[in-house]
Amino acid sequence: MLPPERTMRQRIIDLLTDARMSSYQLAQRLGIPEREVEGHLPHIVKSLARDRWRRFVLEPATCLDCGFVFRNRSKLTRPGRCPACRSEQISAPRYSIDSARVKPQCLDRDASNE
Repeated sequence: MLPPERTMRQRIIDLLTDARMSSYQLAQRLGIPEREVEGHLPHIVKSLARDRWRRFVLEPATCLDCGFVFRNRSKLTRPGRCPACRSEQISAPRYSIDSARVKPQCLDRDASNE
């Protein structure tokens, strides 16, 4: 169980750190509507863009009928229809947050000067 004193966005970040989940899975774990999760995601992406140690990873949605992958989609939600075959059978995008395991170069430089 996640601590209640953390904000919803902090709790989403905690769940996505080193785990890949869809917005539906996040909503189930947090007990909130899926649309609410999808509303928080753009803010989380913006916050993590400034973070050197973590990065937001998007596994794009895919058409289950023809295999079309929605790579260049700017929205983080599931598309309604495939542009290639017009099918509505589309897998949900999944999200995760990877922790950086490499030290920034500035720390390496400082250590070599000592």
